[in-house]
Amino acid sequence: MKRVGKPAFFIVAILIFALTYTAFFGISSMYGDRRDVYIKGAGDIRWGIDIRGGVEAVFVPDANDLNGREISDDEMDSAKTIINRRLIGKNITDSEVYVDYNAKQVIVRFPWQSGDTEFDPAQAIGELGAMAKLRFVDGTDFDPNNPYAHFNPSDPDDLKNKVLLEGADIKDAGVSYNSEKNQYEVGLEFSDEGSAKFAAATAKLQGKTISIWMDDDMLSAPTVQDTITGGHASISGSNMDQEYCKTLAGQIKSGALPFALRADDSQMNVISPTLGETSLNTMLLAGIIAFVLVCIFMVVCYRMSGFVACIALLGQVAGSIACVSGFFTFIPSFTMTLPGIAGIILSIGMGVDANVITSERIKEELREGKTLDGSINAGYDNGISAIIDGNVTVIIVALILMGAFGAPDGIMARIINPLMFMFKSSIMGSIYSFGFTLLIGIVFNFVMGVTASRLMLKGISKFKGLRDPRLYGGVK
Repeated sequence: MKRVGKPAFFIVAILIFALTYTAFFGISSMYGDRRDVYIKGAGDIRWGIDIRGGVEAVFVPDANDLNGREISDDEMDSAKTIINRRLIGKNITDSEVYVDYNAKQVIVRFPWQSGDTEFDPAQAIGELGAMAKLRFVDGTDFDPNNPYAHFNPSDPDDLKNKVLLEGADIKDAGVSYNSEKNQYEVGLEFSDEGSAKFAAATAKLQGKTISIWMDDDMLSAPTVQDTITGGHASISGSNMDQEYCKTLAGQIKSGALPFALRADDSQMNVISPTLGETSLNTMLLAGIIAFVLVCIFMVVCYRMSGFVACIALLGQVAGSIACVSGFFTFIPSFTMTLPGIAGIILSIGMGVDANVITSERIKEELREGKTLDGSINAGYDNGISAIIDGNVTVIIVALILMGAFGAPDGIMARIINPLMFMFKSSIMGSIYSFGFTLLIGIVFNFVMGVTASRLMLKGISKFKGLRDPRLYGGVK
């Protein structure tokens, strides 16, 4: 950044203003009653139960799946964990899941989707209670409700080898796009044991069919061409669109329930928000007032440095909103809750701190008699270590919160698992949401408060009329 020209200020500022506008308002078009969304904005954020309300559903075991057996408390806990994982997998971070051990019920509370005017609880909870029992089967002559129906009793290996792999043999699942077939598919990664099973099965069944089943539905029935030893496979089908593949991958990753669940329609309730839309508007107004006051303080105290800092802070806020709403296609949308809003506010405070540090360093350098360009370079160079120290510690805290209170099979949970081996997994979406918004806010603090602000300040300082040291906190 030794040579930065005048256009740098305008280029960076225009990019920040463009991000701010699209992050808050999005880009969409209306065709009759249909709204086509191209870029999601703040209006597409899924707000938490405390702000917008939601639905309460009660799941009970399906008697047809139990065959008269008793359900243990451990199985009820397992069902709770899997439903929690599915909610986190859908990025619904404001949810509550309880177990009534006596009544054998799982009570689930989660927020409405953004833009819903008529909420259909039955449709919304259908995926949560799905069994999601995945099986790889020798051939297509298979009854998932009676796996032994078509076995040949005279073949001692038939009972053992008909079901080749099950969900427990899957380590991970994700969605990918096959450009050759022009369709979406679910990619699977097997565990070590599952990889060995699949390699043995494909070696034995070359030229024959292996059907893939999810519960009662056969998803596909590919013919084995060769032995597959890489520990990976894919599921594809003509009726599997992107949304279906996302749901299927999420169910496979979260695991199969220990027993089938059905929603008790008589106990579905709509939850009223504890705060409501009025409180949300009040918080929005308070946030705008606070931001304006912070900008006035920065401009009064640091002049041009403060002016540039205000633009950088605006970009930081816009970046945080964009990451929550689903603006970036590679970052799924998250549920915005009060703890999530608190995470954004805390990260903005860290952003203000970063800009104050560099602005003070610039003032010090100017008062020691250095040139304007030298003072700006020295201010950022001398302040960066303090900014990194403060922000990295917050990033570590945010990652630990996401790992400790997110899904056990999430990336963060896997990273910190060696540190958490003594503690039981505890999924809590509201704390996970706080950690997520705090993390993205700090990341954008580095992008906007360090890099973008430096480019803008070096660019604006090249204008002849803006080179007076007093405009940057120094003396003439």
